[in-house]
Amino acid sequence: MNHDVITILKNVGAVLTGDHFVYTSGKHGSVYINKDAVYPHTAETSKIGHMFADKFKDSDIDVVAAPALGGIILSQWTAYHLSQLMNKEVLGVYTEKTPEKNQIFTRGYDKLVKGKKVLVIEDLTTTGGSVKKVVDSVREAGGIVIAVCVMVNRDPNAVTSESVGAPFSSLGVLLADAVDASNCSLCKKGVPINTAVGHGKKFMEANK
Repeated sequence: MNHDVITILKNVGAVLTGDHFVYTSGKHGSVYINKDAVYPHTAETSKIGHMFADKFKDSDIDVVAAPALGGIILSQWTAYHLSQLMNKEVLGVYTEKTPEKNQIFTRGYDKLVKGKKVLVIEDLTTTGGSVKKVVDSVREAGGIVIAVCVMVNRDPNAVTSESVGAPFSSLGVLLADAVDASNCSLCKKGVPINTAVGHGKKFMEANK
């Protein structure tokens, strides 16, 4: 692959900088990866899936699992390319978020994971919370977590193999300081929150 993942994301306008964003975790920062901007571009999304697959083609993976929503698309493409590279069927499945913000297998996917070697993937990690929940759900379903890999790790100091509870790596790193709203210098300076992407709109509505 001649492309690195950050270049692909930049080429489709998915990397936004110099603004005031609210992340999924509720933390604030000035760098945002609008992963939804890449998924309509199937060739680019396929390339990213191929990057995941190429990285783990020697790991004898049976199933690729990821958290909904963005992870669904990545798990499908990664499983597709792994199937081609390994010359066997690799399944792509996903977990769904519960009202308690857990990530669990529904639709009978837990049965597809049981006793299988599983690669857990995710699009972005800021805290690693979602991907750890998928790891836990794979193990609860009787699956064997071979590795965890994310498209972009935004905090390589905090999100590690130790924190997610399995061998962890990323296709790319894009440092993004994420701070609590109470400590946000952008809030203190009165920089308007971007409500077009991320969770800015929800944050504004919750803090009227």
